[in-house]
Amino acid sequence: MSISFVPAYAQDVAIGVNIVDPYKLSVDDQNTMLDQMKAAGVKVIRASVTQDAKGIDFADRAWSRGIRIEWLIYHFGGYDPFGKRPLSAADPEQFRSTFAPILASLEQKGVVFAAFELGNEINLSGTNPEFPLPGKGVQLSLDQLNHDPEGQQIGKGFDNYLKLLAVLKDLRDHSRLNQRTPVLTAGLGNYEQDDGPLPGKPKGDIVSINSTIEYMRAHGLDSLVDGYAIHVYPFGNNPGDPKAAAMRKARLAKYDFTECRAAGSPGGKPCWITEWGFNNLDMACPIDDSGRTSLVREMMASFQPYARQGCLGGLLYFSWNSDPAAKTVSYGSIWRCGSLTESGRLSIDASLLR
Repeated sequence: MSISFVPAYAQDVAIGVNIVDPYKLSVDDQNTMLDQMKAAGVKVIRASVTQDAKGIDFADRAWSRGIRIEWLIYHFGGYDPFGKRPLSAADPEQFRSTFAPILASLEQKGVVFAAFELGNEINLSGTNPEFPLPGKGVQLSLDQLNHDPEGQQIGKGFDNYLKLLAVLKDLRDHSRLNQRTPVLTAGLGNYEQDDGPLPGKPKGDIVSINSTIEYMRAHGLDSLVDGYAIHVYPFGNNPGDPKAAAMRKARLAKYDFTECRAAGSPGGKPCWITEWGFNNLDMACPIDDSGRTSLVREMMASFQPYARQGCLGGLLYFSWNSDPAAKTVSYGSIWRCGSLTESGRLSIDASLLR
């Protein structure tokens, strides 16, 4: 009789969901959503914690329900992801002075976080003002980060970002309750093609996940973080078709997991997929979720080997809810028609990664 051994890695993946703009909801509606997630078995949510009493209160109420927050840290050191202040202008000491008291207040309430994720999609136009708008409509290479004028300016922002990460790591290391909480890079957006022209208008630019990580690793990234946060939005064509599934699996290996390694390995860190998902355009109730269910089941099978190898540290679906201020339901949400969809249930099923 042969006994198959599954490493503990697959059991250690932080599985959960993103929530969209909870602070647009009343406290009662926030509590309803938190209770619904708890009832569904959600243990981790990716959310921001605002720099005021509302953010601290929300994090405390999530924690009281046994839900840990993967803290998406949006504003730091004066950096404005949607404005005119780029990464290169962010002030590490200003970040220290604003973040430290918020963390201390939360630790006084006993809150322990799932991870600290510093920033969001800093490798592309629109969320990093280091990128010019309009841009050239290209995906910049690692060589361009080192030699192209636009790439060099983006590289300066990445260099300063590493200083911000150093502050976060120092605060984490000297915290009272969160010394074991992983520090992650900003979630890096992906585009599944090689360096070169991008489609669409207005023209924006991007640095690939692989090139961004390689650049920052060459400047000391791996001494500052416990994982690389990445975003994966596969093409949702032809659910159930083996050829389409094989293409999604191949692109996952080429564009997303190339730099991912098990903890303690030389030359890399585990990756946390802090956003992933598929749209479902069916707005009817009851919803037909069969196509998306097939895609999510397929992707969980594709993620499984990385989880078993220890290369996958977190898996957070985008998203649980629709924007509370939107007039229509989000195609991407998994809470639809008053309940969790089947695709949503599968996306948080840890057994599918073992």
